[in-house]
Amino acid sequence: MSRVCELTGKGPMTGNTISHANNKSRRRFLPNLNEVTMISDILGQSFKLRVSAAALRTVDHRGGLDAFLAKAKDDELSTNALKIKKDIAKASAAA
Repeated sequence: MSRVCELTGKGPMTGNTISHANNKSRRRFLPNLNEVTMISDILGQSFKLRVSAAALRTVDHRGGLDAFLAKAKDDELSTNALKIKKDIAKASAAA
């Protein structure tokens, strides 16, 4: 399983660990990923996603999963999240 947020596309970054003696060695900064279950109001269904803590706060700020996915760019979303977005768009167009 890759260490990438399914909603924002946030992944690992690289940098240096710098010691007190100013020795530099490479390291990885991993995103804070959590396995969460989110509920879609339009579909009335829950989805299990691997999301970063920052994305979780953004989903809450925008008013839920449906509102977040409506504004999200397709290239940042995972294939699973993209399928959910298309299902929500179909259901909201039909209603």
